[in-house]
Amino acid sequence: MRRILLAAAVPLLLTTVTQLAPAASASAVPACAAVAVPAPPGAKIESVTAERKTDAPAFCQITVTLTHDGGDHVKVVVGLPETGWTGRLQALGGSAYAAGEFGAPFVQAVKDGYSAVTTNAGVSDNGLDTSWALTAGGKVNQTLLTNFATRSAHEEAVVGKAVTERHYQRPITYSYWTGCSTGGRQGYSEAQNYADDFDGILANAPAVQWTQFAVATLWPQVVMNNEHDFPSNCVLSAFQKAAVQACDARDGVTNGIIDRPDECGYDPRRLIGKKVVCDGKEFTVTAADAEVMRKIWAGPTDEHGRKLWAGLPKGADYTWVAGTQPGPDGTLTAPGFIVAVLWVQSFLEKQPGFDTSKLTYPQYTDLFRQSVREYDSVIGTANPDLSAFRRSGGKLLTYVGTADQLIPPGGTLYYRQQVERAMGGSQRVNDFYRLFLAPGVEHCGGGLGPQPSNPLGALVDWVEHGKAPATLAAATADGTATRDLCAYPRVSRYTGHGDPATAASYRCR
Repeated sequence: MRRILLAAAVPLLLTTVTQLAPAASASAVPACAAVAVPAPPGAKIESVTAERKTDAPAFCQITVTLTHDGGDHVKVVVGLPETGWTGRLQALGGSAYAAGEFGAPFVQAVKDGYSAVTTNAGVSDNGLDTSWALTAGGKVNQTLLTNFATRSAHEEAVVGKAVTERHYQRPITYSYWTGCSTGGRQGYSEAQNYADDFDGILANAPAVQWTQFAVATLWPQVVMNNEHDFPSNCVLSAFQKAAVQACDARDGVTNGIIDRPDECGYDPRRLIGKKVVCDGKEFTVTAADAEVMRKIWAGPTDEHGRKLWAGLPKGADYTWVAGTQPGPDGTLTAPGFIVAVLWVQSFLEKQPGFDTSKLTYPQYTDLFRQSVREYDSVIGTANPDLSAFRRSGGKLLTYVGTADQLIPPGGTLYYRQQVERAMGGSQRVNDFYRLFLAPGVEHCGGGLGPQPSNPLGALVDWVEHGKAPATLAAATADGTATRDLCAYPRVSRYTGHGDPATAASYRCR
């Protein structure tokens, strides 16, 4: 279906090495040598190098460097197991403003018998570095933005397949994408734009609707600065704990988790006048504190009070997006979520030193609209038409933590609802795209809730054996609780009897 068959007629471009890896027998270990690689459309091959890695297990690492206009230099790195290759390829996505993953997950994919591939898209490997965003003339670098947004994930698939098949001299049987956050967004981009690249896509906590999300998560900073009230982290924690206490038991079991934060009606004004103690100091929660928390939970609105995007889920950790810290004079400030700050500075204002703490509500609304207007067609990743992906036989699997503190789960839920409207309802969509809500799980993992145990294994079973997952097995990090996560729109609910720390005590409803 999506396998590249390397015919002799395919033009091969190789700039630095002409020797091809020799054909390998079933038992022979292919030589770790550079191979001739067909250039993806619109790109040129700058170099191909090979290096044997002695990690456990040993593997051959082939690095292909591409360029599109001579100004970018994109590295695509492929890890090829010396022994035990399963015939599968696994492409890995990035995080924040980094396009790929070159560390432990890459090596783990090789260890699991995959040919692993990732890319840097020609941008920084540091996910919090956007120095690449602007040209010397102060304009957005459209080549690198296109790489980061869509092109490089596709080229990762094309180059990864070509290198793998040339190295082993036989076709790939199945190809998979894995990623979370930015990597999740890249996976959705692949399903939307390059339906034939992957048989299965595991895309968790995806940063879809990037142009809304990347501004929406700056909202807590804007609220505090415009309300001239900066609750201490201790006070913010008190609101978090109060919401959990009020809504925890709604699912039938008290476990410190709000299963459905969107259904939690806790009003932060109930905490006004309460005293909280932090580091030996006593604070009294004020009406202004409660109003700040209410707006943060509600999410950004426009000048008419209309909702622009989802806010921080009730019960989620506030630290990254709403945490405060002492300024130079000792007064509290809200530094803002760094990913959102960088988006505004580099891509909207085009001023790396722009101070987001001075934004007024009207200015914020203008930036939100500008982000969507200028970049939605480039990096929005919000096209609900997945019909080509469905026709190709592809499978898309996603889990999202209900306590995701960085990318509110409301964005993914909204996207899923749009797909259902476009493609015939939840039952038809579930034939190829399954979404799982993970109660109490934070961004890409962590938190109090049971973590999905082997979502890639579930995807492989679905792709290769037709076993569509009705549930995903999950367990807490310490192994004290298990739970089966349910395919949307069904949710996991306690039956009312049995051990609430055991998956058997829950049903999908």
